[in-house]
Amino acid sequence: MSTVVDFLEEITYFTPQQLASLSADLIPHHVAFIPDGNRRWARQHQEKTLRGHQEGADILMDVVRACKQIGIKTATFYAFSTENWRRTPEEVEGLMWILEHYLADNLATMLQNNVALHVIGDVTKVPVSLQNAIAHTHALTSHCDGVNLVLAINYGARDEICRAVQKYMQSGQSAETITPELLHPHFDTAPFGDPELLIRTSGEQRISNFLLWQLSYTEIYVTDLLWPDFNPHHLLEAIASYQRRNRREGK
Repeated sequence: MSTVVDFLEEITYFTPQQLASLSADLIPHHVAFIPDGNRRWARQHQEKTLRGHQEGADILMDVVRACKQIGIKTATFYAFSTENWRRTPEEVEGLMWILEHYLADNLATMLQNNVALHVIGDVTKVPVSLQNAIAHTHALTSHCDGVNLVLAINYGARDEICRAVQKYMQSGQSAETITPELLHPHFDTAPFGDPELLIRTSGEQRISNFLLWQLSYTEIYVTDLLWPDFNPHHLLEAIASYQRRNRREGK
């Protein structure tokens, strides 16, 4: 008898024809997401705010598995920003709870689908129970090499740039020797490379202190869909749009 996890592994989002419509040479290695619109989704459906965040969390693994099927190696999601602490204590506490339980509830699915968990940001400021859940999930999925799921938790790009400079200085270097090439390895995303594509839902036309250094030449795709309504086929549309662009990168 198939288990629930077995069933989840067998999900195929795209037909062979849909995948063949993409150019294998133009599949982005790293796609970043600003999954915006959970609270608006909750208001539209006359639900509580945390219900919107839960719905947003529930579709994340679908998108990660779709990334793997397309051939994307790293998917980075803006899960909780350094500015999100300004929200009500009830919402912040609820978000921390959702993140912690999301990791526990999806561990088996990650292992079954060869998904490695990574986290960027300053997690020393989140609850210890969430820190432990992150460390536990990261350790158990560290051997997975199908796709990297990167969650940005207590992440802000300005904070990351400050931390990168601090790490550089702590390595014994002087400020006069700083170059982009020497500073780059000290960023949280160094193991994954810069994203070639940023997808933002909810129609907002801003990057909200997310990966400011890394997005220098990243293509940006904005959809009016709220994040809980985003699905793998919308991802496929975004990749197709990306492949139609001419990426000059300053050349």
